[in-house]
Amino acid sequence: MPEIRRLPEHLVNRIAAGEVVERPASALKELVENAIDAGAGSIAVRLAGGGLDMIEVSDDGCGMSRAEIALALERHATSKLPHEHIEQVTTLGFRGEALPSIASVARLTIESRASGSDEGWRRVVDHGALVADEPTALPTGTRVRVEQLFGRVPARRKFLRSERAEFAACRDVVRRLAMARPDVGFSLESDGRRVLSVRGDDTLAERVAQIVARELADDGIAIEAQRGTARLTGVAGLPTFNRGVADHQYLFVNGRPVKDRLLIGAVRGAYSDMLARDRHAVLALFLDIEPEDVDVNVHPAKTEVRFRDPAFVRGFIVGALRHALDSAGGRTAQSPAAPAMARWQTEPVEQTPSLGALFSREHSASQPRVSEAGRLWRGYEAELMTRPEARAEQSEEVAPPVSEHPLGVARGQIGETYIVAEAEDGLVLVDQHAAHERLVMERLRAAGASENLAASQALLMPEVVELDEPDCDRLEEQAAKLAEYGLVLERFGPSAMLVRSVPAALAKGDPHALLRDIADDLAQNGDALLLGERLDHVLATMACHGSVRAGRVLSVAEMNALLREMEATPRSGQCNHGRPTWIKLAHEDIEKLFGRK
Repeated sequence: MPEIRRLPEHLVNRIAAGEVVERPASALKELVENAIDAGAGSIAVRLAGGGLDMIEVSDDGCGMSRAEIALALERHATSKLPHEHIEQVTTLGFRGEALPSIASVARLTIESRASGSDEGWRRVVDHGALVADEPTALPTGTRVRVEQLFGRVPARRKFLRSERAEFAACRDVVRRLAMARPDVGFSLESDGRRVLSVRGDDTLAERVAQIVARELADDGIAIEAQRGTARLTGVAGLPTFNRGVADHQYLFVNGRPVKDRLLIGAVRGAYSDMLARDRHAVLALFLDIEPEDVDVNVHPAKTEVRFRDPAFVRGFIVGALRHALDSAGGRTAQSPAAPAMARWQTEPVEQTPSLGALFSREHSASQPRVSEAGRLWRGYEAELMTRPEARAEQSEEVAPPVSEHPLGVARGQIGETYIVAEAEDGLVLVDQHAAHERLVMERLRAAGASENLAASQALLMPEVVELDEPDCDRLEEQAAKLAEYGLVLERFGPSAMLVRSVPAALAKGDPHALLRDIADDLAQNGDALLLGERLDHVLATMACHGSVRAGRVLSVAEMNALLREMEATPRSGQCNHGRPTWIKLAHEDIEKLFGRK
């Protein structure tokens, strides 16, 4: 039996550093959070070599005295827990291990001057050894420099990624923290190049648009919801403004950037019937909740949290997002692809004889020959005026003024698929099948179709579905809620569930596959929203079969009726698969195409 012994101090620090300082971005996160908690109004970050060579964070916060600097470099020393009630913590970092952990695996220089003090102080610790402790000159605030991270720990250094990858992680940390505090100015400089600069007087919407995507200013929806003491704010992109990866989803709990599965699942649930499976929403959400209702101490880096009532949090986020998306009405992201716009500038394919070409033929011909050319041209003009597309025929009915309708008035149909409408501010193209598909689905919802679909259909012979025991436990816990959707389950031994009834709309489905999918979703998100999403999918399928198909000729009255219903229907800007139902070419864009601007 090996002898039990105390670990040496330097090894304890390295183990702690392994928890807190995983990579340069981890150290940077701790330092910027310290600056925020110090009341900084402006924070400047400088990097060299992607943070591998140098990280420097300067702030204009309250600063520290000589004694406080020395104490800050001791383990478990912090100013962020004024009392022992850790569940009441409101600061970002509070463990008191970041600075000593970083100092044990790098060269750490702290320079600080406390507010009201006549001088500043400088302390340098090189991989755990004190090498300098002296006065220095600097304005009120703190500057921390980290150099040679893991320089003497080659086993850790070799597992770090390239400079470019480490810089990307550092940049993401600064972006997230800058979004959480629009009242604080941030700047990020990498190898002498300014990467990010935001002022400290931005609104939340302005800060999010600057950092995430400037298009959110036009293609985003403001989120503002309150339920009890919980509050949700932020900006959510329209469903048609999406990405192929989930890297553009920024989630915050009490001002703390987190990557939480429950919150990610709630976002997915809110957009479930408005995005294709391989597309992801673009948003920044800020959840403020009572400190005792969330545990932020479940991970050393505090990137994960645990909620006391996860069902409440998920339901609150899903409801708030859906309400906001419904309030957007028929809005859709208006950003036509550049290649598509470029094709508009292609010259007409049809070649028509020009007057110059006619006159250039046989230039040496006589005047009678010129007269013949003029006769040919006049005949060609007469032919053009007799073509159907060139005649101005009388309309069957007087079209309403375009100014009365946001989506304009129908003027025609292209390819028996797209409606062309004239709006007051441009040209509108509508995908008739995609638009009607959404309208039919919203009609079904409005008529209470979802409740009818949730009616239970008893199985002639109950189905036994074998699953892992933890999956069965989760399903058994949610059995009452699942029964509200029409899915009636019973426990059938340690690792099996008995399915007695299924939702009527899923009566022809496979109960085995259904339960497996729900069990997987419960394991990931802790709620039974997936079944609701499946019912929505059934509605979407019904809507697809009951909608106007591409290739059907519509009358002007039918086209206008479709446009008017779109204007009055929530979420009509995208179909059930997340594609836009209409796009607009503004007058300014049309003028650019013709060289007028």
